[in-house]
Amino acid sequence: MTASSRPEFLVPTRGERVFNRIFGALVRLGVGLSHNYLLEVRGRTTGRVYGTPVNVIDVGGRRFLVAGRGRAQWVRNAEVAPDVTLKRGRRREAWTLRPLTNDEKPEILATYLDRYRRTVQRYFPIAAGSPPSAFAPFADRYPVFELRQRRD
Repeated sequence: MTASSRPEFLVPTRGERVFNRIFGALVRLGVGLSHNYLLEVRGRTTGRVYGTPVNVIDVGGRRFLVAGRGRAQWVRNAEVAPDVTLKRGRRREAWTLRPLTNDEKPEILATYLDRYRRTVQRYFPIAAGSPPSAFAPFADRYPVFELRQRRD
């Protein structure tokens, strides 16, 4: 598949789905690196709360979520219901997601790929270490959200 034929969402393989379930359960218990969280988002049609493991990235004192696979189910749900929870162990944090414009994404995408290259490089058509300007042509493929603290 060429970069230009990349689908809107890269469907995880069966092995990746199993890994995500196991890893999500571990993060829910508090196991994982400091950037690993379980993202809980309300389903856009069912209203049910779904959890998926994510990497939170800090850039310039702000926190972001990047959907390296594209418009995954959690992205579609968050577009409808942007109030989410990040969970790790017993700690729960309430956030509201603000989608970034394509012009805002290149720096975040470059930082994300550089920081997590071992696990996300396969989702990007350019190499880690590329300048932010190299991400501009691909920015529309990758949903990026700024996390804004929610006061409940």
